[in-house]
Amino acid sequence: MNSVTIRKLDDLDFRSNEAYKTLRTNIQFCGKDVKIIAVTSCTPNEGKTSVTFNLARSLADLNKRVLYIDADLRKSVIVGRYKVDGEIRGLTHFLSGQEPFHNVVYETNVNKMHMVFAGPVPPNPAELLSNRYFSKLLPTLRDAYDYVIIDTPPLGSVIDSAIIARKCDGVAMVIESNNISYKFAQKVLEQLSKADCKILGVILNKVNMKDKGYYSKYYGKYYGKYYGTYEADDEDDE
Repeated sequence: MNSVTIRKLDDLDFRSNEAYKTLRTNIQFCGKDVKIIAVTSCTPNEGKTSVTFNLARSLADLNKRVLYIDADLRKSVIVGRYKVDGEIRGLTHFLSGQEPFHNVVYETNVNKMHMVFAGPVPPNPAELLSNRYFSKLLPTLRDAYDYVIIDTPPLGSVIDSAIIARKCDGVAMVIESNNISYKFAQKVLEQLSKADCKILGVILNKVNMKDKGYYSKYYGKYYGKYYGTYEADDEDDE
């Protein structure tokens, strides 16, 4: 298997680390059949990629076999954000038939965590994600990994996430606190519902922990159920 070194792992403080432990616990309580999980957001810059990556990393900390797939084929930030070394062959190489899947899976310096990077930006992302290669891939990964965490594009911008979610066991949505309107979030949720995918819940991100009254009210307003919180604030992060 190919291998890469991730040189810029997030240095999580105590509160963030505990939030991810809560998040992974809620994921586990979704049931043993929920293994392939898509993560999306309403818009760019809500911290989706940081949340998705650190969720996968937290699950690997439990000695689980985890595969992180960067399926944001239009605007991937993972290689630049985490300073990945080496030449990368990615998901677009596999979906376009240029490489077998084992050539695009990378062992990382995070124990038990493998990664598939997005690869070069293709001219037809939605068509690639809809093709037979992707449809046949996910069932085979179910036996190889305990969890497959898929980072998908913001659903408020493009339809790719709904295409992916339809093939997954569940989908979670990252929402930036105090930035996304209730009506817009509901509209995005309706798109996920049309994909006939189980909606696992919301991950409220960039929460101002000092405003505890707003914090609890915000959760109840959206869904009444949630995974956890994380205080990411990377403007160049999806």
